[in-house]
Amino acid sequence: MSKKDNGASLILAYLNEKNRPYSAQDVFCNLQKQHGLGKTAVVKALELLALEGKIKEKTYGKQKIYFADQAQFKDVKDADLKAMDCQISELSAELQSLTQSCRQLDAELKELSSALTTEEMVSEIQELKEECSGYRVRLQKIKSATNHITPEEKEKVYKERDVYVKEWRKRKRLASDMINAILEGYPKSKKEFLDEVGVETDEDCKAVLPST
Repeated sequence: MSKKDNGASLILAYLNEKNRPYSAQDVFCNLQKQHGLGKTAVVKALELLALEGKIKEKTYGKQKIYFADQAQFKDVKDADLKAMDCQISELSAELQSLTQSCRQLDAELKELSSALTTEEMVSEIQELKEECSGYRVRLQKIKSATNHITPEEKEKVYKERDVYVKEWRKRKRLASDMINAILEGYPKSKKEFLDEVGVETDEDCKAVLPST
């Protein structure tokens, strides 16, 4: 491309090769990255080519469309058009098939990429064996222990717990009733009263009364 034609020869060759209508913006976007053509240069080159009759120009509203001069191309027979249509259909079907194959291969590649290698699998199996061995040792120690609690002893502990919880709940209620009765004639707040008599509540000790 010479500086003299300002990209006109390149644009002419492009329009003849593609043989389809383009706006100045389309031509600029398609050629700018590869050939470094500026928007102003593209517009001027298209106007010059149209003025010289090398390409055709059509105006639709405020937009101009440029395309190759169709007179330079040979007439195409109906039979040739049908043959080209068949070829296009065949190529489209082939493209669709290849696209599907590429998707399948890509899915297989992702699956294989995420799978463990043989070395990783061997290492993981060894880790699991060691973990299982540790569990067996712990289980054996539990089975061989002599301080197991019998069901009767367990039941006794639960019953004693229930007794203590009931007593705790009873005494908590009595204490609360007594404190509330005193507070009816006490001029200060409940917190000040508890601080004064040195009473610590379950909440102060972060003790939670079991629900059962």
